Amino acid sequence: MGYLRAAVWGSGVLLGAILVQYLTGWGSDAQAKMLNDFAYLPVTLLTAALGWRVVRKSDLDRRERRAWLLFEASFAVQVVAHSVSLAQNFVLEMPSYPAVSDYLYAAAIPLVVAGLLVFPVARRSRAERFKMLIDSLIVVAGACMMLWYLEIGPIAQTPGADPEVIIFSTAVPVLDLLLVFALITLLLRRPEDAAVGLLGGSMALKVVADSTYTIAYVQFGVAFEPGTWPFVLWAAGAFLSLLAVHRRLVQNDRAEPASRGRRGRLGWLPYVAVALAYGLLAFAARRESLYPMGGMILGAVALTSLVIARQMYAQRENRRLAVTDPLTGLSNRALIAERLDELTRQPLREGRHGAILLIDLDRFKPINDAYGHEAGDAVLKAVATALRTVIRSGDTAGRLGGDEFAIVLPALPSRAAADGIAQRLVDALHTPVIFGDVVLSVEASIGVAFRDETVADTVQLMAHADAAMYAVKRSGRGSYRVYSPELDTNARDAELRRAVENDELVVHFQPVVGLAGGDSLSVEALVRWNHPTRGLLMPGAFIELAEETGAVIPIGEWVLRDACRQAAAWRAEIPEAEPVRLSVNLSARQVMQADLVETIRGILDETGFPADRLVLELTESVVLEPDELTVSRLRALRDMGIGLSIDDFGTGYAALSYLRTLPVSTLKMDRSFVTDIDTDPDAYAVAEAVVRLAQAFRLHVVAEGIETADQARCLADMGCRYGQGYHFARPMPGDALAAWLTAQRQESVSFTR
Repeated sequence: MGYLRAAVWGSGVLLGAILVQYLTGWGSDAQAKMLNDFAYLPVTLLTAALGWRVVRKSDLDRRERRAWLLFEASFAVQVVAHSVSLAQNFVLEMPSYPAVSDYLYAAAIPLVVAGLLVFPVARRSRAERFKMLIDSLIVVAGACMMLWYLEIGPIAQTPGADPEVIIFSTAVPVLDLLLVFALITLLLRRPEDAAVGLLGGSMALKVVADSTYTIAYVQFGVAFEPGTWPFVLWAAGAFLSLLAVHRRLVQNDRAEPASRGRRGRLGWLPYVAVALAYGLLAFAARRESLYPMGGMILGAVALTSLVIARQMYAQRENRRLAVTDPLTGLSNRALIAERLDELTRQPLREGRHGAILLIDLDRFKPINDAYGHEAGDAVLKAVATALRTVIRSGDTAGRLGGDEFAIVLPALPSRAAADGIAQRLVDALHTPVIFGDVVLSVEASIGVAFRDETVADTVQLMAHADAAMYAVKRSGRGSYRVYSPELDTNARDAELRRAVENDELVVHFQPVVGLAGGDSLSVEALVRWNHPTRGLLMPGAFIELAEETGAVIPIGEWVLRDACRQAAAWRAEIPEAEPVRLSVNLSARQVMQADLVETIRGILDETGFPADRLVLELTESVVLEPDELTVSRLRALRDMGIGLSIDDFGTGYAALSYLRTLPVSTLKMDRSFVTDIDTDPDAYAVAEAVVRLAQAFRLHVVAEGIETADQARCLADMGCRYGQGYHFARPMPGDALAAWLTAQRQESVSFTR
């Protein structure tokens, strides 16, 4: 498209010769007219040619194509008009005014008007369309008064003039009025196509040039010739038309979205038109006496001013009500969306940052449930007050709905400023809310997202803030967090699934030993992620997200398959490994899979690992009110010979009655019960109670997190027979675990039967 751009700007240089002639005064009147006609013809020809290519574009919808067909018809008529005008320089005895070219120029105007009026824009309600029509007519009425006084009236009263000249000269300002109507309608409709905006600018220059040319002749007897400034305006208008066509030809299929920030900025046009009309009326009546004309004019001005003032106040009040949350007085979702739209459209600048804070109240529903909606409303109002105290002038705080709020920060000097505002808000929301005799405590999880080069639109910015907010909720609530790519749930989910496909996961193993003799009885498979950029990641960095997104299902299957494969290899190569059991974690999502039993049976058949040497560790969430299908799957696994264990027992809310219902044989006591049992009698008593509970249900107990010999001794004394922790061995890769097993010379004891 380089040649095309060169042709367009070459045309601009050609039309620039008219400006040079105006500035320098070069040449005679005849030469100026010749240059004017010669400069226009290639430009209008190029405009028409490009316009035809626009009409043939495949991405135009039916309404837009209809508008550009009308524009193209206007361009074609202008080509003929300029050709005829150029021919008039060489043909004698052609009428000077109105000539054929003048009629053609006039004929091109209705075509442009029709194109501007039918051009498609965003849908509007019937009320909005009616208001837009009224505003357009007000402006046109003001322009009509001016043109009638300065052009149409004097022309119609010209004594002895040729009727054809009178009719045509009167028709030109009337056509210009139609063009004004189309332009004002276009501006008020706020078209999303920049090309149409350029075309509108071209027509605006034509109206100004036409009007000044005629007014100067009618009112002052001044006849502008080629080489004067009205001709410069016409040339600039022709170049804008060419730019408009070129812009639409090269722009993408998707129209550039209009900036919401411009909304409302053209609402003053009707009032300016009214003011100009009254000014003109006062000027026309300046020689009349104060009574009656002067007083009537002043009264009309006063009445109209009062009506305008009332309308402007009503508009402001309607606007305020339309964008305000009625309960808190903050901005509502609509205004927040508008501010975010403005923020995402601002160009990125050094030293200027934009951000959004997404705020969700923690444990708000229990307040509503326990104390009623009035208490909830009191909390929401208190939160609104807190938001107002921390935001700056120019920021926008709003309620999105329910207990969700947002703050738009459009012009921050640094990213640290957003951190400061978020922290002040966290501190402010720690203040209790007094409701009658009740003190209500409320906190908030806040997600912060910055507008940067990675953010394409409002939806993506909100998604970033939402991801950061939910990261706070997962990590404990009552704080804030700034978005980073690691928090993007969808992106990280895809990354986790790719990790399985690319064999980035590795399995480490940690032995479970007998507390009496230290002999190895089983090994637990623990997954690690060998991330290509972040290094070796522990399960805490990704398993919770995998549970949330469902990626834990393929991860769990991969871990089970790889662990069984390695364990089968140990059994074949190391005699000491044959009686050792393999423990593998089974997530709650895996348990809910209908094909769980078939999947596990297939993995055992594939790897050759015996089912009676496999132990599957379940989380307490599986034990909490399991359904019949879950119980039947677990029993099917037990019938295969697979052992079942409850991991991290005591940290959840599992009902004890289900320990008898579910086919489990082992409890793994969470490390939190083991800490301090050698120094704190209370901790010892609690751990002993867990051991006694397991014995009452005839279950084996494995204590996790044993780090010292004293802790191991205490557990053995209270009757716990098996343990696992750094005191015995840290998790290790498969080859290291094989070496560790080789060093064990004692026979293992089966304990999960």
